[in-house]
Amino acid sequence: MDYHILAVGDVVGEQGLAHLERRLRPLQKLKQIAFTVVNGENAATVGLTPDQARRIYDAGADVITLGNHTFGKPQIADFLDDTPYILRPANFTGRAPGRGHGVYDLGAFRVRVVNLIGRCDLNFNAENPFTTMDKLLAGEKATFTLVDFHAEATSEKLAMGYYLDGRISALWGTHTHVPTADERVYPKGTGYLTDLGMTGPVESVLGIRPEQSVEMFLGGLPGRYQVPDGPCKLQGAIFTLDNSTGLCTGVERIDIR
Repeated sequence: MDYHILAVGDVVGEQGLAHLERRLRPLQKLKQIAFTVVNGENAATVGLTPDQARRIYDAGADVITLGNHTFGKPQIADFLDDTPYILRPANFTGRAPGRGHGVYDLGAFRVRVVNLIGRCDLNFNAENPFTTMDKLLAGEKATFTLVDFHAEATSEKLAMGYYLDGRISALWGTHTHVPTADERVYPKGTGYLTDLGMTGPVESVLGIRPEQSVEMFLGGLPGRYQVPDGPCKLQGAIFTLDNSTGLCTGVERIDIR
């Protein structure tokens, strides 16, 4: 039996969160989604609050993943320790609050979700994400294993896809907020997409007011980043997974306006 797993790109600002609340459940119903992972690290533009995490969960997310802005809002720290459905990168230092992976039992299947952060151009003193995955895969067993790799470099994401091919069900990238067109199933059966894109304003630069980004590149002082009003998009991908093998049979990009 096949199951459809939905991965949603970085939610940006109140506008992106409101769009997620409007669009996620109708999309889940239309596509018969069995499990949903949403990256929420930019819900407060830089980080997210416990209230925003609850709203993402109530909107239809089964698991919320994070990234380099995990601790952008310090009040999230205790919430990470107490809440099993929110994950920060597993290769953060062991002193960091929270957990980097979880196994969730849905009755018909068990799904492991892992959040990783890349080390190319993300100076976060993180442990090696490749060897971190080796350790996690030696642990508790699950029907499906899903990985959100929050990374800057496309090469690092692609290399991780080949490294884990046949050992996990699906790997997708987050962080750049720009969707890539390279969705595929790797030769040994792992579904892959370099970046999901984002959930936020269409007329923006990665979710931020364009004039602020332009001002920064002109050498000025853009001020505190603000998320513009206007039409939004929900971007991500649907991975079709085979229950008998735990591997992927198809990947579909989505863009809901």
